[in-house]
Amino acid sequence: MTIKGLAHVAIQAKNYQETIAFYTLALGFKVGHHWSLPSFQIEEASMLISPDGRTCLEIFDNEAVIPAQGKKAASDEEIAHGALLHLAFYVEQVDVIYEKSLAHGATAYIEPSELSLGEPPLLVRNALVYSPNGEVIEFIEDVDFDRSGLSHNERALKEMK
Repeated sequence: MTIKGLAHVAIQAKNYQETIAFYTLALGFKVGHHWSLPSFQIEEASMLISPDGRTCLEIFDNEAVIPAQGKKAASDEEIAHGALLHLAFYVEQVDVIYEKSLAHGATAYIEPSELSLGEPPLLVRNALVYSPNGEVIEFIEDVDFDRSGLSHNERALKEMK
């Protein structure tokens, strides 16, 4: 048995409808399924499907009782820390999705820029925002992070292409 990929990331929404609207209108997700589960105090939950048709976000209402890492922030000003640091989505154009997310209620965190990671350098173009619900979202243009099978010279040649 092997891992096939990440199935979904679950988010508890402070404002359920606003969170659904952000991910569908700004980022192009669609609602794939919607349900409630009163036995778990879940009034509303939805599985959102990304434009790639495979990556999903599971959105729960604010009162849902679900397994979670860390704790809820007591206020919008407080930062709650758990195992999840941010969500990162591959995008075609960082600048375009960054501006679109801001237009749909996200808050600027790190403007679009290019980073050089490691040696030999791996160039990454990205930007980060806070969603209206508070998640830190990174937008990153396609980059091949798998350098495990390449020698130092092969990695350098691949970067020059």
